[in-house]
Amino acid sequence: MSGNSAESAGAVDVVLVKGGRTKIRYAAELLSDDGTRIAVRAPWAGDAVRDFGFVRFEAGDVFTEYFWRDRWYAVKEVRDATGALKGWYCDITRPATLSGGELVVEDLDLDLWRSADGTDVRRLDEDEFEESGLAERDPAAAAAAMTALDELEALATAEGGLESLLD
Repeated sequence: MSGNSAESAGAVDVVLVKGGRTKIRYAAELLSDDGTRIAVRAPWAGDAVRDFGFVRFEAGDVFTEYFWRDRWYAVKEVRDATGALKGWYCDITRPATLSGGELVVEDLDLDLWRSADGTDVRRLDEDEFEESGLAERDPAAAAAAMTALDELEALATAEGGLESLLD
């Protein structure tokens, strides 16, 4: 697969790296790759239900995930087993790379949730981000991460904002 041209559907392994270690690896269907944005679809890859209090990820949930080679975030549309939209879970990440059937994304701890109806938009894991020490180790990356979180929050609170990224 070329990382710089449109790709047809196929399979990829999504590899989420955190702190230099693989946090999770899961198989996904490659939906599209236009050279900048990569879209994949995968079932919930967790071993058990993950209950955040404001949303539950569980068996049967389907994630359509969008990654960019030039942006510091990933946007994941979450639907339940019936196809009903639960919302969007956004990870702040370094830009994604796709090579040899692996889509590698480095998680930078910050996250954003937006409910399906748009009434619940919340920033997540800012304490983990502070504790990670990224601001001291790589101030430019930390600044890019905070800018990305601010951008996503603005999109999440604007009518059709997040959805405009996914068209």
